[in-house]
Amino acid sequence: MTLYEDGALVAQAKEKREAFDALYLKYLKKVYTYIYYRVGNIEDAEDITESVFLHALIHLDRYQDRGIPFSAWLLRIAHNLVANWHRNAGRRRSVVLDAADSIQDSSPTPEEAAESRDDIRELREAMRGLSAERQQALILRFAEGMKHREIGEVMGKSAGAVKVLVHRSLAGLRSRLSEREERE
Repeated sequence: MTLYEDGALVAQAKEKREAFDALYLKYLKKVYTYIYYRVGNIEDAEDITESVFLHALIHLDRYQDRGIPFSAWLLRIAHNLVANWHRNAGRRRSVVLDAADSIQDSSPTPEEAAESRDDIRELREAMRGLSAERQQALILRFAEGMKHREIGEVMGKSAGAVKVLVHRSLAGLRSRLSEREERE
């Protein structure tokens, strides 16, 4: 579905709330995945995802099509609700990559499986050491597969600023992982 079709769906949803279902179905997985990577557990991710779409439905009349994808507006809402969740729960901002455990070769040896789990655990710990902004940029880029321009729309930054942020975030991640290796 193109940006134009999203605009048409939003216009229909503003007139007839039942039309919002198409937008919900189209973006549910993207919003849920983003939130899951930010909060790290299924229950909270489901609750926050529900809140994102409820907020979007209630405030749909505020959305203005300015050439920015509807998904960017949804992810901005998700970002704000996740920030509130962290603030209200007093939890440390972190990224849990449990879903990455299932992304393995279908028949690894036990040694390969153990090594892979260790790598994922190390990556999780290194990600926790990054700022929330850097975690967000990496999640949007690599877990969601978004382009720099799209990430900029979500984060309120230029594509160039996002490119620099992603580069610096990867460099920081690489540095943290190297320090760990040296200590071992």
